[in-house]
Amino acid sequence: MKPDFEKMELIPAIIQDFYTKKVLMLAYVNEESYNYMLEKNETCFYSRSRKELWHKGETSGHYQKIKKMSLDCDRDTLLIEVEQIGVACHTGSYSCFFNEIITNENDYNQIIKEVYEMIENRRNNPKEGSYTNYLLNEGVDKICKKIGEEATETVIAAKNEDKDELIGEISDLAYHVLVLMLDKDIKVEEIERKLGERHKIEGNKKIEHQKGEY
Repeated sequence: MKPDFEKMELIPAIIQDFYTKKVLMLAYVNEESYNYMLEKNETCFYSRSRKELWHKGETSGHYQKIKKMSLDCDRDTLLIEVEQIGVACHTGSYSCFFNEIITNENDYNQIIKEVYEMIENRRNNPKEGSYTNYLLNEGVDKICKKIGEEATETVIAAKNEDKDELIGEISDLAYHVLVLMLDKDIKVEEIERKLGERHKIEGNKKIEHQKGEY
């Protein structure tokens, strides 16, 4: 089964991170670029502006290695799940979909990334009296010391069986780990990808443990 290129010369392709399931971008595929992808196992699109094939990553090095490809019911839309090398967007963002139009202030699905971005912003735009800037200025030894302290406090809170206290301590620990990640230039997406590699999520949401992993 293949896309119906007789019905549509250009087929929209939704590109999704295979491991994190985040939508990365949307592009268009013609029959030539489709066949290229089958042969090379990397994404290739048709540029409507340049009117030529576009092998993703050829100039930037941000290739997309195809892990899975699916067709919709009408055979006129592709879903391509990839291992993203680097970032997907030409702006430097991980995903092209970062301009929010409708938001929910109580939606915390992206809170880990938002906190990471706040820490990154503190590094790039220091603020007087900022605890984050204090940690970053002190360096890795101070950051690691605080992680050790927060880990100990998390264990104590768990032993005390105080749920609210434990939630607070885990949150403090997570924040300090994010500071360490930024200090060592580790992106949230890299952690998400590694977790995705270690766990295969089935359609029924059951996690199957892989040999040699968790």
